[in-house]
Amino acid sequence: MNKKIEDLIPHRAPFLFVDEIISYTTDTIIGLNTFTQEDSWLQGSSPDFNYVPGTILIEAMAQCGGAGVKLLGIADGVFGLVSMDKIEFFAGVEFDKLVKFVVKNIRLSEKIIKQSGEAFSDDKLILKGEWMCVKLQ
Repeated sequence: MNKKIEDLIPHRAPFLFVDEIISYTTDTIIGLNTFTQEDSWLQGSSPDFNYVPGTILIEAMAQCGGAGVKLLGIADGVFGLVSMDKIEFFAGVEFDKLVKFVVKNIRLSEKIIKQSGEAFSDDKLILKGEWMCVKLQ
């Protein structure tokens, strides 16, 4: 979309995990990210594998959801992730692979954002779950 992600959410490199929001409605937000070899420092806990850590994929999906909500103009301020539920992993994602996040808005208000999402790489489901963010500022 036309707005830079850094204009939408407070995250900055190296903890900014959204390249682009390609679609956003009050129902669904779709975002993209490619974890490149420059992000390989994330492998610290599992250096023998070429996979992006699952916790980072969850964070990336929540960042996509937050950026999309900002584009919708529904909530203003800084939101923080406060709960995760029903998180399931189905496959790993290698570095240099495009990840597509499809986020569904469950509840949107000025103080609470509840979403669910799925992450795909090579059209294969790799992760799904729900989370909630609350307004911090």
